[in-house]
Amino acid sequence: MTEAGLALGGPAPDFTLRDQFGQDITLSSYRGTKAVLILFYPFAFSGVCSGEMSSLRARLDEFLTFDTEVVAISCDPIYSLRAWSDAEGLNFALLSDFWPHGEVTRAYGVFDESAGAPLRSSYVIDRDGNLAWAVHNALSAGRDLDEHLKQLRAAVD
Repeated sequence: MTEAGLALGGPAPDFTLRDQFGQDITLSSYRGTKAVLILFYPFAFSGVCSGEMSSLRARLDEFLTFDTEVVAISCDPIYSLRAWSDAEGLNFALLSDFWPHGEVTRAYGVFDESAGAPLRSSYVIDRDGNLAWAVHNALSAGRDLDEHLKQLRAAVD
């Protein structure tokens, strides 16, 4: 079980959210074709989040393949995500869980009620739409992208 009470090996909560360009992204649309890395992060334009996403951008060719996809989710509005994406050159899906506020983040059990934002958590969803891996980081600690890449690739094998 993950901290959210979601069972590893069990189905990932499906969702449809808008990205920074206003396009709908549906998790289940990848079922049968790609494993998906979901990165929940607290706030666009914040220090640790900007550092993490810039590091991911620099290694994106390792994470995005014919068999894998990466999406990052916050509760920021689409317009903030677009401005942040443009400012940082982030060329992967930044999804807005703004309204209903935190609905998807709550479904994954990583919504911080006091901050009104996601915790720094990651999930790998395998090609069958099941939770293959989860990790929860302290808000002040960046993610280990090497471990994330290892887990994402393992979900494809």
